[in-house]
Amino acid sequence: MPITEYADHDALGLAALVQGGAVSPLELVDTAISLVERHNPALNAVIWTMYDRARETARSAPTDGTFAGVPFLLKDILGGMAGVPTRDGSRINPGVPAAHNSELVNRFLKAGLIPLGKTNVPEFGLVGTTESKLHGPARNPWNTAHSTGGSSGGAGAAVASGMVPVAHANDGGGSIRIPASCCGLVGLKPTRARNPAGPDAGDVYNGLIAEHIVSRSVRDTAAMLDVTSGPDLGDPYYAPPAPQSFLAAAQIAPKGLRIAVTRTLLDGRPLHPDCLAAVDAAAALCAELGHHIEEAMPALSPEAMTMPFFTIWASGLAMQIDGLIAAHGGTADLDHLEGLTLGLYRMGQQITAAQYMSAHLAFQSMGRALAAWQQSFDMWLTPTLGGPPMPLGTMNFDLTDPMAAYAPVLDYTPFTPIQNATGQPGVSLPLHWNAAGLPVGVQFAGRFGDEAGLLALAMQLEAAAPWSGRRPPIWG
Repeated sequence: MPITEYADHDALGLAALVQGGAVSPLELVDTAISLVERHNPALNAVIWTMYDRARETARSAPTDGTFAGVPFLLKDILGGMAGVPTRDGSRINPGVPAAHNSELVNRFLKAGLIPLGKTNVPEFGLVGTTESKLHGPARNPWNTAHSTGGSSGGAGAAVASGMVPVAHANDGGGSIRIPASCCGLVGLKPTRARNPAGPDAGDVYNGLIAEHIVSRSVRDTAAMLDVTSGPDLGDPYYAPPAPQSFLAAAQIAPKGLRIAVTRTLLDGRPLHPDCLAAVDAAAALCAELGHHIEEAMPALSPEAMTMPFFTIWASGLAMQIDGLIAAHGGTADLDHLEGLTLGLYRMGQQITAAQYMSAHLAFQSMGRALAAWQQSFDMWLTPTLGGPPMPLGTMNFDLTDPMAAYAPVLDYTPFTPIQNATGQPGVSLPLHWNAAGLPVGVQFAGRFGDEAGLLALAMQLEAAAPWSGRRPPIWG
């Protein structure tokens, strides 16, 4: 099929063409491969390919799945697939091919998605920009001097440029929503435990990390949750009951929602002007649609969140690196790790069990406080990020002092980690572009378990202010 026609469709649109016999899965895969080959030299979004395997799968692919024959990309963190390496963006990880699929990948495949390869990530997904020493920076198709966000930055660039309509992503502090904001996409972090982490984990980083995708349409995001959500055998806990269909629920326009809007940082300092403009425009649109808007924010201290996050991230990182060294050898040093990663690893080795449990308790307390505050509101509207996509090179990954390395971007992600701590769902929507032509996303956070409400509002906003016609310079 013509490349321009392929890029005009979302994933459900492509699947409908396959289901109707207008195009074959192999045609879609070949088109997607040609787009990866065309755009990846400029974007560095895809760091490992399996084209022959994808073509073989496409030749015998069923044509009746929800996403029948749709080309797809897996993130180079989690999402294990048999025979496919995962390196976490790190030199210390040799990338041994996985022995089996993760449950999430099984559900992707059952829905008809056809993986073409793996996407670029920062080392161990530790930051909100994708610039690893192993693979180099992923570049934003809206402006290649700027970050794609992270840690699902390669996925963001691939979907935003039209290589694939959807791509696997995961989120431990904003890693779905940050690339969605930077690349002009839809990015939903589901409720904790909505999607499975098994069979190799019960949860990841004490439940901070949630699995899903980045997409160009709300309906793709909703339909994907229909095929991936639900508990797996042996899960330690699972999310509240889901609607019969997230996609069907999203198509029912909400009325009279109570939406809290936050127009400053949590400590009262002003937002970046681009972010304030994005939030104000989104709030005005919600009001036009009949929703009640009230300026409000919870009583949260940014400082109270920082150390619990560092404690759990550093502890989890130390566990991962120690496990890799035990399994494959290597040494935790600057020949194998970036400076920031090494500093966090050393921090993680010093954290006591009592400190770890205290961090976990802090997040549970935050979850209860947010749940109580949000009883007065159906949704909470904030900017997704603290500014437009950062220029590449903003962070110095050679610094081994984590606080010094993170210092330039401490205000860059003021809101997204909150939903990881509380387990609530949050979605970034591409409703605003700044004067420089860069996307500036807004985030809506819902009550625990209420992805359906978030998706219904998101679909209503997409219909009122469609973004599908906005295309980056590197596209299709």
